[in-house]
Amino acid sequence: MNRWLLWVPLVVFGIFFAVVAAGLIRPKDNIIESKMIGKPIPEFSLPAAVEQRPALSVADLATGKPQLLNIFASWCVPCIAEAPQLLELERAGVQINGIASRDTPQDIANFLNRWGNPYVRIGTDVRSVVQLELGSSGVPETFVIDGNGIIVHQHVGDIRKEDVPELLEILENAG
Repeated sequence: MNRWLLWVPLVVFGIFFAVVAAGLIRPKDNIIESKMIGKPIPEFSLPAAVEQRPALSVADLATGKPQLLNIFASWCVPCIAEAPQLLELERAGVQINGIASRDTPQDIANFLNRWGNPYVRIGTDVRSVVQLELGSSGVPETFVIDGNGIIVHQHVGDIRKEDVPELLEILENAG
């Protein structure tokens, strides 16, 4: 009987190893997809985040032309990483509106001066109310809005160089 007790730690370790290996092989998908995809942008009106750009409301997103709605923050490191791609999208003729989440006007202005300002309008969402209504789980996050103000795509996380062609295609198809 005592000989079998010697094998218990090895069996427990084997079970632990199998559980960890299974988690590494098939990692859990932690992306939270918005339930708003295919639905109109919820009603909102945000004050201007900085003096250089006008405020943002739902009416600004149903202009007849597809556009991007980018949720960002000055304190967000991935937002810095996506800044060159947003500028590239702007140069390609994409209209980009921003929502600054949980930020101050001075910090937003400093961020835009340092990393570039591709935004037509920027609203400030100090308590993340609009961000949550959109079904956004964090920053950065970008939504493709069709010309009628319908959310057609959600990009979770920073926009990387390889994401730009896909976003341009989605915008073109949303027209």
